[in-house]
Amino acid sequence: MDFYSELNNEKIKIDFNSPIDISVPIEFQDDCLLAWGQSKPKKSPVRKGDWVGSIKNGASVNFNNIFFNPHAHITHTECCGHISIEEESINSIQKSFFFFSNLITVNPKKRGMDLVISEDMILEKINHEFKYETLIIRTNPNLPLKKNKNYSNSNPPYLTKDCILFIKKIGVKNLLIDLPSIDKEKDNGKVINHKIFFDIITGGNTNTITELIYVPTKVPDGEYLLNLQFMPINNDAAPSRPILFKIQRL
Repeated sequence: MDFYSELNNEKIKIDFNSPIDISVPIEFQDDCLLAWGQSKPKKSPVRKGDWVGSIKNGASVNFNNIFFNPHAHITHTECCGHISIEEESINSIQKSFFFFSNLITVNPKKRGMDLVISEDMILEKINHEFKYETLIIRTNPNLPLKKNKNYSNSNPPYLTKDCILFIKKIGVKNLLIDLPSIDKEKDNGKVINHKIFFDIITGGNTNTITELIYVPTKVPDGEYLLNLQFMPINNDAAPSRPILFKIQRL
């Protein structure tokens, strides 16, 4: 199915027949996606007396309990409640689910012992008249192992303060990235970039950050319609499934 609309006063066609899923699912094997020192997620059948919720064990259905952390085990979308004493819920804050967006690919650069994404890398990739509320950042190297990597204690790349200030300045309200955080893994709890992006000093906003995505290399940089869906959980973050749809200018 094709859908016709306008983007920046130009007619466009959106192809809904070829969705591009950039989420990473929860896996339960040993080599699964992990971050923040968490152990792997758990899935086990419910047990009630002699009854076990597993068809293999004679039950009529599979009936599992699942234990996981949205920040550590799966693509997730978070709101200001992640760093606010009010503990706002992403399910209460986010009420829109379709966004025109721009996908860019950057090469984090060495700075001391770290790899960082700086303001000039973003500037190099976007038009100075940036007109999107959503920015998707893919980092190189972009190997499929990102989908089952253990990021704990690995000091992954992160955004500089100037970078997040610039991203916010150009009007980005929904930021997606293929890393476990926009802040340095170990920063003594400062989480400066989160505080800036979520306007914590002035009481918070409705911006969102989606982390631990994976955008296949074959997907070119450019404009997309993003459908950002997440589980309706009243929590600061929830597992999410961002889907991209190609945009064709007419």
